[in-house]
Amino acid sequence: MISEEQVRHIANLARLGLTDSEIKRMGGQLDAILDSIEEIQKLDLDGVKPTANPLELTNVLRDDEPREELPREAALKNAPEPDDELFVVPRID
Repeated sequence: MISEEQVRHIANLARLGLTDSEIKRMGGQLDAILDSIEEIQKLDLDGVKPTANPLELTNVLRDDEPREELPREAALKNAPEPDDELFVVPRID
């Protein structure tokens, strides 16, 4: 079982501000995830190729082709607080 201290540590690493009730709920959810991982580890997967997606999907995006660049004025048009020719964004500590 994951302790509240471990949940707080994980939340801190993820920069999540969780309340005490969220810490308790998250502990139960993380326990369920770890239980599922244990069940998966019990499976015999010899000969099973690793895959990121079990579905046969193909890239549906358009080909990447060079285009004319966006003029600076157009890029800054909807910026809430442009500073001369730059975007102003909140500082991340």
